[in-house]
Amino acid sequence: MAQEHDSASNKAIDPAPVRRPSVPSLDDVLGKPFRVLDDGFVRVVDYMGSDESVVQAARVSYGVGTKRVQEDRSLIRYLFRHHHTTPFEMCEIKLHIRVPMDCWRQWIRHRTASVNEYSTRYSVAIDSAQRTAPGQWRRQGSVNKQGSSGPIDLATGAALSDRELEMQALARSTYQDRLAAGVAREQARKDLPLSTYTEAYWKINLHNLLHFLRLRMDPHAQHEIRDYATVIGERVVARWCPTVWEAFLDYAVNGLSFSRLEQQVLAAISAGNAAIAVEIASAAGWLQQREGKLTGHRERDEFEEKLRGMGLSLPW
Repeated sequence: MAQEHDSASNKAIDPAPVRRPSVPSLDDVLGKPFRVLDDGFVRVVDYMGSDESVVQAARVSYGVGTKRVQEDRSLIRYLFRHHHTTPFEMCEIKLHIRVPMDCWRQWIRHRTASVNEYSTRYSVAIDSAQRTAPGQWRRQGSVNKQGSSGPIDLATGAALSDRELEMQALARSTYQDRLAAGVAREQARKDLPLSTYTEAYWKINLHNLLHFLRLRMDPHAQHEIRDYATVIGERVVARWCPTVWEAFLDYAVNGLSFSRLEQQVLAAISAGNAAIAVEIASAAGWLQQREGKLTGHRERDEFEEKLRGMGLSLPW
């Protein structure tokens, strides 16, 4: 058996026994599906590591004899606050998901996981498609061109839901007819709608998972994938690594960051000098007008949202 060496004395030492971290609250839900949308789900298949693993990975670099001066929670929060990401990569989780294909297209853009998806070349496509209730249709966003805004009226929504059901039924029956006629599965599938559910195993480390959640739990993310991200965060990560989850909520989800320009404007506001704040913003091109009204400016809009969240008045 290979032996480790104490770097200080260069003497061989016996390695300490290693205990695999176990999280009882996560063990309790292994294999149990958390329902999402009308027929989707997320379930935990396996995991490696815990809050303790993050702490262990961080402290191993201190070397033998380093004084343990911080509690685990303080250390995790320090690591997160200062973007020391490697310790969070020591934890991994494998999920089994069922998700509509249009939502999966966004999901798979996160190229930091190991993925194995259900194949409709080898198997018949899952006989389920995500349906939209009459009150769930949303209008195209006018500000965020890739997003949505308020709901469509119920009467229009009811008509849209009826047409959706007809279209999905026609697509499925056409698919089944092709299979019955002997058409290859890889070709028969080509007209299935993007609402068709697919399944995948998705394995990812904690650092990359938190990045996924930060983007997909954001209010600007599409509602459907936000539902999945919220379930993964609140029902899975919160059980698995509660201290990391707390830090993630405090710093990534509910925390604020300010650019150099924003700090300058904020400092002027805090000093009670609105004129200087306006001068700085104007020089940065934030306050251009058309017909006596401020033109759209995304960076300024985002800063204004931060100010309102802090209970501060706009200086312009």
